[in-house]
Amino acid sequence: MAGVVATAEVRVAAPVERVWSALTDPAEVRAWMFGTTLVTDWAPGSPITWSGEYEGRAYADRGEVVEVLEPTTLVVTHFSPLGGLPDVPENYHRLVYHLSGDSKQTLLSLSQDNNADEAEAARSRASWTTALEALKAHLEGL
Repeated sequence: MAGVVATAEVRVAAPVERVWSALTDPAEVRAWMFGTTLVTDWAPGSPITWSGEYEGRAYADRGEVVEVLEPTTLVVTHFSPLGGLPDVPENYHRLVYHLSGDSKQTLLSLSQDNNADEAEAARSRASWTTALEALKAHLEGL
C-alpha cells in the first residue's frame, strides 16, 4: 500500500457472510453508509460509484473494483472530487476490506492507503470508524 495508511476495524455480532452482504448489497450500504447510492456489478475491473449528500454537500465518488474474494476480501479504488485534487490515478485511495470470524462474530478490518500525511490518515480513520460503527449498528439492530 502506498502513502500513509489509515486503518479501522469493528467486531460485529453476525456471521462473515452477513457482514459481506452489508458491504456489497446497495440497499444495505444505503442503510448504514450515510444514505449512499452504491452502483457496481462487483466484477474486477468494473467501475464503482458512491453518490449522495453528506453534511449538506452532494458527492459523486468513483473508483474501480480490484479484487473480490467472497466472503473474506474486497479491494476497490476510491476517488472523491470533494478532496479538490485532480482525477488522476495517483490521487486514488485503495480500500481493502478483510473479514474473518465464525458463525457468531466477524472482525471487519479496513485499510485506506495513499493518505498524504498523518493528519489526513487520522481524518480517514475517524470517518471509517464512524462508518464501520454504523454498519455494526445496522447489523446488530442497535
